[in-house]
Order: sequence, then C-alpha cells, then structure tokens
Amino acid sequence: MVAVVEQPRAKQSSAAPTEREAEGRRRALQQVRNMGIVAHIDAGKTTVSERILFYAGRVHKMGEVHEGNTVMDWMVQEQERGITITSAATTLFWHDCQINLIDTPGHVDFTVEVERSLRVLDGVVGVFCGVGGVQPQSETVWRQAKKYHVPCLAFINKLDRMGADFAGVVRQMREKLAAPAVPVQLPWGCEEQFQGVIDLIRMRALRFDEASKGAQVIESEIPAELKAAAEEARALMIEAVAEKDEEVLNAYLENPDVAEALLVAGLRRATIRGAIVPVLCGSALRNKGIQPLIDAIVAYLPSPLDVPAVEGHHPKTKAVIKCEVSDFEPLSALVFKIANDPYVGKVAFVRVYSGVLKKGANIFNPRTAKRERLGRIVELHANHREDIEALYAGEIGGLAGLKLATTGDTLCSEHQPVALERIEFPEPVVAMAVEPKTQADREKLREALAALESEDPTFRISTNKETGQLLINGMGELHLEIIRDRLVREFHVQANSGRPMVAYKETVCAPAHAEHRFEREIGGRGHFGHVALDIAPAARGAGNTVEWQVSPEVIPHDFREAVEQGISDGLLTGVVGNYPLVDVLVRITGGGTHPTDASEVAFRSAAVMAMRDAALAARAAMLEPIMKLEIITPEEYIGDVLGDVNGRRGRIRDIEARDAAQIVRAEVPLAELFGYATQLRSLTKGRASYSMEPGHFEIVPESLQAGLINR
Repeated sequence: MVAVVEQPRAKQSSAAPTEREAEGRRRALQQVRNMGIVAHIDAGKTTVSERILFYAGRVHKMGEVHEGNTVMDWMVQEQERGITITSAATTLFWHDCQINLIDTPGHVDFTVEVERSLRVLDGVVGVFCGVGGVQPQSETVWRQAKKYHVPCLAFINKLDRMGADFAGVVRQMREKLAAPAVPVQLPWGCEEQFQGVIDLIRMRALRFDEASKGAQVIESEIPAELKAAAEEARALMIEAVAEKDEEVLNAYLENPDVAEALLVAGLRRATIRGAIVPVLCGSALRNKGIQPLIDAIVAYLPSPLDVPAVEGHHPKTKAVIKCEVSDFEPLSALVFKIANDPYVGKVAFVRVYSGVLKKGANIFNPRTAKRERLGRIVELHANHREDIEALYAGEIGGLAGLKLATTGDTLCSEHQPVALERIEFPEPVVAMAVEPKTQADREKLREALAALESEDPTFRISTNKETGQLLINGMGELHLEIIRDRLVREFHVQANSGRPMVAYKETVCAPAHAEHRFEREIGGRGHFGHVALDIAPAARGAGNTVEWQVSPEVIPHDFREAVEQGISDGLLTGVVGNYPLVDVLVRITGGGTHPTDASEVAFRSAAVMAMRDAALAARAAMLEPIMKLEIITPEEYIGDVLGDVNGRRGRIRDIEARDAAQIVRAEVPLAELFGYATQLRSLTKGRASYSMEPGHFEIVPESLQAGLINR
C-alpha cells in the first residue's frame, strides 16, 4: 500500500500559556527550536536551508546556489562565488513549532560567523557530503559545537552523487569526530539509484514526488531487498538508545521491539544530553529527505526549556546570576552579531534568554553602563526585516537603531543588571595596506572601515607606526578580498590596496631580568619611577600574564595601574619587528618610589623600558602562523603535490588513500600559501582541491627572521 502524505503547513498554536509564558507569544516555549546548519564548504548547507524554507511555506520558490538566487545567500559576493560569507537568520513554522534557523558559512575565513551563532543556538544540524565525508571544516565546526555543548543532528547529503557512501561517512564521524553517530534512516539506493529514505523508527520507505518538487512524500512498505538490512539497522539503533536511556532500556529488556513513542522520547533525551547524534540522509539538490529532517529537528533538538539556564554575573559585585527561561524574569539578552543595513541602519542580532524585549522600552548595556531606547524590533529573514512588537524569552530577532551595542554585549534591565559571558574570537592572521584613491575618499574610507569593523570581530583596522600606512587585518586572503569588494559596492569608496601580509607576532625564548630607573625633570617638576621585572616564556597559546611580587612599600598601589599599562605598551610593540609579544610571563620583582617625585608618567615609562630591555635579553624571536592544510589530489599527481608542500617549508603529517584519490594533511606556514590555489591547479591540471584552517604559531627560522625584520 502506498500513501501520499501532503505537505503540512503552519498553523496557530493551541497551547495555553504557562507560568513562564506571557500573552502574545506566537508559540509556547516548548514549541520553539533555535537551531543552525553547519558544515564544510560545499557540503550543501545553503541548499538544505532553501529546501527547509520552501517546504515550510516561508518562500514560494526554491533558490539554487549555482544560479545565484538563494534567499539565505543574499549578498552579491555570496551569489557570485556560490559560497556563504555571512550567517543569515530566519524564522519559520512547522507542525505548530517555531524554528529560528541560522545558516552559517563553511569557509575557514568566516569561522567567526559559526562561532557567534553557536553561542546562542540550542541545537545544530551538521551537514556532511556523502562523497567527501568528514572534511577539515566539518571537524572545526563540530569542535565549536562541542565547545558550547550544543546537541547535534547529522544529515548526510549528496547521496545521489557518484562515489557516495552513507556507511563510510557514519564510520568517519565515529572515528574522526568521536561522535556517537546512530543512523535513524537508511538510504533507499545510492548514487544514480538513490530514490528516497528508509525510516527506521516507523519502518517505512519514503519517496519524494518529483512532479511537486518533493513536496509530496510518498510512503510505502520497505522494499523486500532492503527489509533485512533495515531490521538489522533498527535493532542496532534500539540497542544504542537503550545503552544511553534508562526508560528505553527497561522497555527493551521486556521486549526488544521498543514502541515508537518511547523510542522517539528516548532518542530526544539522549540527543539533548549529547549522548547520541541521530544520522539522517538525503539529497537536498534533488529534493529528497528534507521533510523528515525538519521532523527530526522538532522531535530531537531541544527547546529553550530543555537546555540549562544561562549564567552571567553582576557587573559590579561579580556575583553569579542564573537567567531562567521565562517571560516574567528580569531581561537578559545577548547581542551575537551586528549588521549594517542600507535601509534600516545598524541591526543588532539578539538572543533573548529571559524577560521580554518590547518596542519603545529602555534597555541597559553593562559594558558601556549606558541606557538606550529600543526603536524597532524586527523578525529576521535573511536581508529582509519584518516589524514585530516584542521578542520573548527563547527567541532570536533583530534590534534596529542601537548606537552603542557591539558583538558580545549583554542587554538587560538597569535595576537588575547582568553581564553574560562574552564571545571569544580568534586573532587576525593576514594584513593588507589600503589607501584612498583620492583625498576626498579619505574620510569615507575610514567611516566604511569602521562600519565593517563593528560588524566583524575578526576584522581589525590598525596603522603602521613607522610608515603611517592604514592596515586592514583579517582571517585570510578571501576575507580581505570580500572586505575590499564591499568597500566598492556597498560603501562606494574607491581604494588602492597592497598584497596581503602575514600578521606575525613575537615571543621570548629564555628567562631574563631587567630594571629601569626613570628620573628626570619635566616642566619644572621632578618625576621618579623605578621598576624591576623578570620575563619568561609561557606555553604556546597561553597568552600573557603579569604577576606582582613586590610589597606596596616598594611600588605603592597608586602607581601599579601605570606600571601594568607600561608593560602592556611594551608587549604591544615588541622589540624585534614591532609585532605584539605573546605567550610571555612577566613578574614585577622590585623597584622603588620617591616621597615627592613619584608619578604615574615615570612609573609607566620605567615599566616600558624595563620590559623592552628584558625582552631583548630573553632572546626575543618572531612567531608565524602555521596553517593546517588538507589536499585531495588524484594519485598520479601525489609526487608533485608533496614536492611543492616541502618547498613551502611544509611538514607532511598524514597521507590517506580514499578510492582513486590521495588525501594529504600537512602543516605549512601561512606566508608560503599566498597564491597556492593557482599553483595547485597548475600542478594537477585543475583536478585537486584543498582547504586550510589556522593551526598554531611557531618561531620563524633564524635564517628568515632578518629578512622579515628589514622589510
């Protein structure tokens, strides 16, 4: 028997408000899902997002990445390149549930978009290519999800393509990601024979009607040739859930064929705890497998009530404050993204954890200690905005008109303030000099760069102190290329730019001691300050630490802030090539004061000079960023590829054979990778591909340091 399942449409909530929910909510808290889609570049995230929007009735025409007309990739640069650059948010409704969805980029240069989205999401869908499997950026986004303890579903996409291997990708998830992957579906056929999916929960076969672009789901008995494999996979799934959930285990001991409702409830509990990652499959481009994926988002990913209450602290007392999910609790919301809209102006993307954000209300920002009035509240739909009256606890939306908010800021009530944990972002590793083409463009350029800097925490503006050049700093060549393109198209600023440069750093290689006595007359008044300090290398990536080991009689408390500022100045400018000093432990061990001439200026100057002298004595050296490189190349070109990597000061870490291709994993200095895409295409006749991500910093070989310093 074949049943045609009509596509469900959104309907109004019938749930009565609880003690946590105010009147006016569109959906009860239990029916809200804040989820994102993450993956390696080109795994099909945006195509999956477009299908979800279409089947939920949010859009009436499917966008295609290859045609440059997708809703979620709305930027011109995204549509031209066929990649996601900025995370896009939207709200849709499915089976009486409200899904707030964020589609994130897959390219490593824009990993900050994934980081800040995961900070506010309750669950994610990891999309994996059925051919490529677990790729480098798949590992990165998976680690980010684990960092924020975000429950995950997995969707294995592109099973209609040649070389697709569902079981192989599941195996890679378990081995490379250490993910407790449990298939809840099997593919019905593979490669050009891919027809649909086998639902292991209900033991039904699902096909997706091509005439209706997959909107009609045709349900039938499992084909006889797949029945045995489906029963075996279902048994393994039930055993996996029983191992992680006590209720399912008790039912399993009585009857191994656990009832559907109990199994779904157990899967949900295990998924929310992170004990299981349900694996689904399909082909988004061919409109297969998307509706069951949306059903799984609703069934297995948590609502705001299912995740622990977020914790913050009081801005002054530092006391820990729990923000319980409720419309009636004091307001707490986190700004996780800033966007500049040409029509609306600055839009702050926020996640409300407790309380209600109402139009026209006053809100307080603990970082600035200032109050602002809310002008417009908007529901986000990619680059479209729809005005709404309020955002309730557990919801995601946009605030237009906030002047002072930046990414990571908390918005709260002034009388009951709370500061939520800020988001940490990686340091930029590439710099490029820019200058306006005409004098008239100078001020416009600075304003445009400032607007872009407010949007993107990994984009920084700086000035070279020696040459006076304006530098833009970012996460990679593509990142800076997009910035330069946006200057011209969005802000209409004409600018010249140099070639990208590596953002080097400095460190010390040995312990050392230095002291400096600052004693002179300035403006008819004596100034005295004496600082002695020790410096030593810290573990790579540990950051800088300043410790006090002197009594207030030696350096009074009044001057300690000036000493710390002096040390900070010394760390910022370095001693070898004027790059910042990192991974350094500084101990202030001595000094001296003066009853009348001691001053902040003197102590700050003494600290700077002592810091520089100590760093020079401690064998300061330059550090360069090392990138993790993964190259997929046909076997006949492996020798040329390896030779090229070695010629770039690279270290081969691993070579893996996969079908007819070889996968090379290496670590290569970023300075040697500019223009690598062109060279790799040339070596392999365009048949190889690569991806890279930041790894760590290493000391530059001495033979190269002199050349870098003299540049």
